[in-house]
Amino acid sequence: MSRIVILTGAGISRESGLETFRDEGGIWSRVRLEDVCTPQGFARDPTLVDNFYNQRRRELQTAHPNPAHEALAALENAYHPSEDDAFLLVTQNIDDLHERAGSRNVLHMHGELKRLRCSTCGITFHWEKDCHPETCCPACDQPTLRPDVVWFGEMPLHMERILSAIARCDLFVAIGTSATVYPAAGFVEQASGHAHTVELNLVPSGNAVLFNEAAYGTATQIVPRFVQNLLQEGHVHE
Repeated sequence: MSRIVILTGAGISRESGLETFRDEGGIWSRVRLEDVCTPQGFARDPTLVDNFYNQRRRELQTAHPNPAHEALAALENAYHPSEDDAFLLVTQNIDDLHERAGSRNVLHMHGELKRLRCSTCGITFHWEKDCHPETCCPACDQPTLRPDVVWFGEMPLHMERILSAIARCDLFVAIGTSATVYPAAGFVEQASGHAHTVELNLVPSGNAVLFNEAAYGTATQIVPRFVQNLLQEGHVHE
């Protein structure tokens, strides 16, 4: 394989102790997404939204990368592409576990939990503490900060770069994603025809029939095994 695109969803971080959103008992079973994950919800009650993300940020402080994250970092480390984005890890997750595991070429299409954005001056910056409606921007000193995450109704980030990589890839692997949120749910269709497509998931996703190959089980079991087989078979080369 000469070009690889990996897509990850909440399922890969579940075994690190981070809750998923859509699974039974997940976050959306207790909190209305309209209240905490839309621009309208933030306008109605910024304190509620800030506290929701403050809690997610605190939970992330105690989470650690698991063997699935580490396997993908090892795969990237073993692969030395000669062109940009020949190995690209696209994640729907807003946690930083891929980076902490050692992955380098990572795109967060839904933003990052440890970043804030100023609605006044547009700056984005790293942030690990709690944020409140009265917290001021370090650049313009205005209390107009919001989580630097993509809410429902907003455009995902890095789409031009992601679609370009998918259009040229030879291997597309989706890991731990429910295939219910677009545009990510449509990536396998865009890769089909020119790339070998693989689904690695706890259970078959909604578009499982579109993949050429699949393996089901916990991410910490199936992702390291898949990576090991890929490297042993010699499909990844310098």
